[in-house]
Amino acid sequence: MPVPARGALLCNEGRWDVYRRAMNIIFVDDSFPFDGHSPNERAMGAAEKAFASLPGALAKRGHAVRVYNRCDFPVLVDGAGWYPLDEGTPPANCEVLVAFRKPSLLDFIGKAERRFLWLTSSAGYLDKARASESLATWKPMLLVHGLEHQATVPRSAQSLRSAILPHGIGSAFTEAEAPEPAQPPRAVVTTHPLAGLDWLLDLWVTRVKIASPRAELHVFSAILDRGASGVELPEEYQPILEKCLSLDNAGVVIRQPMADPDMAEVYRTARVHLYPGHAGEVYCGTLAESQAVGLPAVARPLGATGERIENGLTGFLAPDDEAFANLAIRMLDDDQTFSQLSARARDMQRQWTWDKVAGEFEALLG
Repeated sequence: MPVPARGALLCNEGRWDVYRRAMNIIFVDDSFPFDGHSPNERAMGAAEKAFASLPGALAKRGHAVRVYNRCDFPVLVDGAGWYPLDEGTPPANCEVLVAFRKPSLLDFIGKAERRFLWLTSSAGYLDKARASESLATWKPMLLVHGLEHQATVPRSAQSLRSAILPHGIGSAFTEAEAPEPAQPPRAVVTTHPLAGLDWLLDLWVTRVKIASPRAELHVFSAILDRGASGVELPEEYQPILEKCLSLDNAGVVIRQPMADPDMAEVYRTARVHLYPGHAGEVYCGTLAESQAVGLPAVARPLGATGERIENGLTGFLAPDDEAFANLAIRMLDDDQTFSQLSARARDMQRQWTWDKVAGEFEALLG
């Protein structure tokens, strides 16, 4: 198909947008093996899901997109080509290079008109000598998730331009069927085991379970699931594992995280997402996904939870332990409140498709 000149108008899903010329875009990551199919095949972190999803969304909008990472073999996903990082010779040049997490990846391509460093966690590590050297050499634009994330950029890197690029939400969540909460009512928790789970279990036993005796708390954790199956865990995880296992009579169930379609069904049949949060969290990916399905949340106002939840509309940000417990109980027992917040969460979060995020990225290209 011929590429129209810049400034021509194209109809994109019923909207008329100013056309931005197709660009040659390269993404690079050196973490672990995955590709654009992976979120629908196995459990993944929010950062890796984002890296797996944006290239295909850009390719669908007409850009020439290649991804170099530790995928097992070359594969084409939604029009984006995925290539093993260590096989063959990388291209000599591109128009746009997106390095994932590591400043050292900014030199993957010798000639690039624009370079971006896509940050996925607190940006404090950019202060280290090696990172600072790469940033000084290439002067990339920093991509962050939101204001909470942007605030973590150290002073040494604040001379660089930065832009907020929100994560999209996978179609397994944005296109999920309407919620049908199961019985007995279930709360889900997806927090890291060492980031507030101990606190939540205490609140569950002393307050929530007493008021809602039939309720269950499903704890989704890969490492705790391995521990429950007999795998020896690092010492710091042993107390929280033992605590979870000891509370099976209080409705606490350890479960293995799953691929997106299966997690969407988990959220669709739950009553509330209980989210302890922690100060260093810059995105809260599972919270965004459950909201898109229509699962209201109760969270502490820590880290980026306030960027994922509209307080009182799609869930609640509880100011203290007493409020958290009372709101959790309300969400488990009050059908009217659940229905109102569920509908609003679906309406507000489903707009963040990866096509929308690709459009946001195009705007950064000018």
